[in-house]
Amino acid sequence: MKKYRKKPVIVEAIKYVGYNHLEMKKQIGENGFWDILRNKLAIRTLEGNMVADLGDYIIKGIAGEFYPCKPEIFEASYEEVEE
Repeated sequence: MKKYRKKPVIVEAIKYVGYNHLEMKKQIGENGFWDILRNKLAIRTLEGNMVADLGDYIIKGIAGEFYPCKPEIFEASYEEVEE
């Protein structure tokens, strides 16, 4: 078996914190729909619908798609880039 390293990729992401659902809607557009009463965000992804909970990061992928990522995985995989 061979070993592979993940290519360094800069991604755009936003943390879903509930009160920012209007900003989320602006960013994701028609790819997301909300259940505000339950603070859930459903996102249409390339693999089907996925649900984001409060605290999850929403990542914009390299093909322009969006998908949720749990904070512990996001924070272990990514670091903020200075612009």
